[in-house]
Amino acid sequence: MAEKKSGIDQALIRDLANILNETDLTEIEVEQDDLRIRVSRSGPQMVAMQQAPAYQVPAAAQAPVAAAPAVAAEPARNLANAVTAPMVGTAYLAPAPGARPFVEVGSIVKEGQTLLIIEAMKTMNQIPAPRSGKVVEILIEDARPVEYGEPMLIIE
Repeated sequence: MAEKKSGIDQALIRDLANILNETDLTEIEVEQDDLRIRVSRSGPQMVAMQQAPAYQVPAAAQAPVAAAPAVAAEPARNLANAVTAPMVGTAYLAPAPGARPFVEVGSIVKEGQTLLIIEAMKTMNQIPAPRSGKVVEILIEDARPVEYGEPMLIIE
């Protein structure tokens, strides 16, 4: 068992961490033979993991490839003014399905105004604006899970 730990490729771990930063992913996992490496930006999650990965890359496809230019073409976001998720749950941008969203890009909000709802443990939690300003970007999709600390929208 000690031999396997000394055989972990630290450069691979650094490369995976760089991929997370470049692509705004929160987690990436690689499995080869009986070695599984998972790199995550978030804290420990309460998620049941499968023994076998849902998608396996064929050995022929594991050759090094050049970085995709589409990733580099996307402008870098300034997350300094981002409103982050205060909890794990499902985010809803509107009070009910089919209803008008609480805010849209370009909306002027006041401190304390409801921006969205996060459902956690069957409780609907209204997420208030931490400050007044203009909503310049919404970073999440309606009815999708969010993680603690995940940027949801930007108010400037």
